[in-house]
Amino acid sequence: MTRLVGQAAAPGLALGRVVEWPAAGGAAVHEAAPPRTLPEALEQAAAQLRELRERTDSAEARAILEFQVEFLGDPALLEPALPLLQQGSDPAAVWCAAIDAQIADFEASDDDYFRHRVGDLRDMRARVLAVLAGQAAAEVELPADAIVVADDIAPSRFLATRWGPRQAVVLRGGSPTAHVALLARSRALPMVVALGTAPIPPGSTAIVDGGAGTVELAPDPQALARFEQRRDALEQGRRAAERSAAGPARTRGGERVQVLLNVSDATELEGVDPALCDGIGLVRTELMFAEGPPDEATQLAAYGRLLHWAGGRQVVVRTLDAGGDKPVPGWSMPHEANPFLGTRGLRLSLRQAEGFKVQLRALLRAAAGGDGLRILLPMVTDAAEVAAVRALVAACADELRGAGLAHRLPPLGVMVEVPAAALALDRLGPIDFASIGSNDLLQYTMAAARDNPRVSPLADAAHPGFERLLGLVVQGAAAAGIPLSLCGDLAAQPAQVPRLLAAGLRSLSMPAAAVGAVKQAIAGWPAAPHEPPAGAG
Repeated sequence: MTRLVGQAAAPGLALGRVVEWPAAGGAAVHEAAPPRTLPEALEQAAAQLRELRERTDSAEARAILEFQVEFLGDPALLEPALPLLQQGSDPAAVWCAAIDAQIADFEASDDDYFRHRVGDLRDMRARVLAVLAGQAAAEVELPADAIVVADDIAPSRFLATRWGPRQAVVLRGGSPTAHVALLARSRALPMVVALGTAPIPPGSTAIVDGGAGTVELAPDPQALARFEQRRDALEQGRRAAERSAAGPARTRGGERVQVLLNVSDATELEGVDPALCDGIGLVRTELMFAEGPPDEATQLAAYGRLLHWAGGRQVVVRTLDAGGDKPVPGWSMPHEANPFLGTRGLRLSLRQAEGFKVQLRALLRAAAGGDGLRILLPMVTDAAEVAAVRALVAACADELRGAGLAHRLPPLGVMVEVPAAALALDRLGPIDFASIGSNDLLQYTMAAARDNPRVSPLADAAHPGFERLLGLVVQGAAAAGIPLSLCGDLAAQPAQVPRLLAAGLRSLSMPAAAVGAVKQAIAGWPAAPHEPPAGAG
């Protein structure tokens, strides 16, 4: 038996046969009529990505695909190559020259955001070349127990593949923070990355432990027995989590903890019982804006569907959090040197005041039909921003009143993502509630981008500096009488729940899939003497 060690990218266990992932040029293809021009090829490639986007139910996947669609539609992409096209140069050669220059720029960038997108650009390069050759990639067919081995997998090819519950992925390169790793986690597909160049013979038997970052080749009987025991334990834990999901969340001492859901679209709630939770703690509206700002009626209908599902429970709608790694056509600013410290979130919405008012009017109108609606502002730094929003809300109410349209002023809250806001929550003016965005607050506090594998380990929630800051936010909110929740990734991690409860938080928002395991962790807190915390390990 050979044991290989890489990096954990997506938790889970799998036992199967090694299958080499087909290279882009070696995958099965459907013949199609090649486009006549390069712009037509770009549009065909974008159309393929839009179709793929509509077939996925993952908000993260849709955001990745939307970046590629927007990039391919940017007129500036082909500007340097226009003279070559006019001279009749080969479209494939022109495309390679144009996209390779962009790839080189992104690779050389000092900004992690751009370096992190290199994989997307290579993905687009291969897709457009296939379109120019009159080839449309067919879905990759994999054995039910496939352990897929590759140097890397492009996000769009990953999304176009039908993955099964007994499969896993092993990458010789890659990073736990890469897009394909994020997609694997969203599908509960075990993944190990950064395994290096050690030989992994196709057809060999392998055990993949995505949580430990290990691959065992040709496992011996003892390893197979351990695998069976661990798989049975994981299945028992999953069933116990499902049972826990149905009941209220209470600590070992009987204290009630509010459990809310994070959603991006009403379709994510299909088949989810509202009794699972206390409401919706975060509605990400970016997906609604994926192809540009929607009109007021479209937004009103979307918010109405969420309120109807919640049935009187609270529904916290975050206003558009564009910018950073979430571009929105017709809304976002041109590329900035450091987009995560630039014009994003509320900063960007206030610069797009007329478009922002469309969203605010839709929210005020939706609030008239559902008492639970609340408005949450992202990327707030100081009181002037909150005051500016209140002025816009008042103007929107005047417009709706003048038009004779029913509306209501809902509670207005802020995201706590910027350390300055965390340290001066009571100085942000009159606010009705607050929600900690732990992803951004952690990376800003530690000065470590979560998508940069060289520094992401520094973004550790157990760091005493972050723990102290979290405690100060909870204390500041309590002293000011501001209801406080946490809606970042930490809320969905059972191992982190004891830390959040110990800090004083009693309201957590997470994806529906995490509710059962989180409620289990809540029920086990505080741990009895000599007992490990619930969710540990």
